Amino acid sequence: MRDEANYREQVYKLVRRIPRGRVMTYGQIAEILGEGYTARTVGFAMHGSDDNTPWHRVINARGACSTGRIVLPEDKQQRMLEAEGIKFDDRGRCSLQQYLWIPEEQASSARQSAKTTLFKK
Repeated sequence: MRDEANYREQVYKLVRRIPRGRVMTYGQIAEILGEGYTARTVGFAMHGSDDNTPWHRVINARGACSTGRIVLPEDKQQRMLEAEGIKFDDRGRCSLQQYLWIPEEQASSARQSAKTTLFKK
């Protein structure tokens, strides 16, 4: 059985590192944290986060906010991100190419994986 408190704290610890004006996706967080984490369970963990965790910086894989039915007012998350300089289009999506934050350890891992793939050919 998974330790729920530790599970949530691992999510919060990573989310607290997201810089102002940047975002991560639920799925990205799950992938970084590894086995036992899914986008859905990261979302559930974020629902219970405290005031020290910038919950608003976690969005869905389309670059949109998914808290409309949970947080009131409905557009609170988007307004908080806009206050940090993130721009949204008419469909309520931001550019993940522009705003997605990739932790250094994940970026290093991706670079290493790419090198390994290149040298195997």
